[in-house]
Amino acid sequence: MTRARLSLVMLIAIVLGACAPETLTGTDLGVQPAPDFTLTDGLSGSPLRLSSLRPHAVALAFLYTHCPDTCPLTAEEFRQTQQKLGADASKVVFLAVSVDPVGDTPESVRTFTKEHHLSTNWHYLIGSPVELQGVWTKYAVRGGLDATGHVVHSDAIYLIDGKGNERVLLHSDSGVDAMTTDLRLLAQGR
Repeated sequence: MTRARLSLVMLIAIVLGACAPETLTGTDLGVQPAPDFTLTDGLSGSPLRLSSLRPHAVALAFLYTHCPDTCPLTAEEFRQTQQKLGADASKVVFLAVSVDPVGDTPESVRTFTKEHHLSTNWHYLIGSPVELQGVWTKYAVRGGLDATGHVVHSDAIYLIDGKGNERVLLHSDSGVDAMTTDLRLLAQGR
């Protein structure tokens, strides 16, 4: 192959690679409706229904305010992702569902929110044990207290598109870049 021909082949490969559509980086959940629910926003005291957040993309995590490790990490990833999204951040809602119906009170939710500098497009949902158990079951996550009285929970982060479909599953160790990439794509309607 001549040098000119090789250069042309390489140029075509580069152009085609640059034009390839970006893909979601987390675990692909297909396009299935996200189970809907209504819980109480721990910050405002008002009921909030997941489906009312459309057409925003949603990052849905399961947290508790007194968590010593995973939950603060997830909250920090939410904050950093909001910053990295730039103008697209207004198209994304970050949502936490409590896994501690006893310890997550409006006061602890306000403190957690303030400590993690989350305020814009952020909701922390609380409810009774029965209400929360229903949501945990719908999303196949563990929550509540174990036999020793310690809170147990999964670190699942569901990314939901603006049409209300589950699209991606991330975990607390997926990282800010993966979350930012996926939420940007979903916020842009992909």
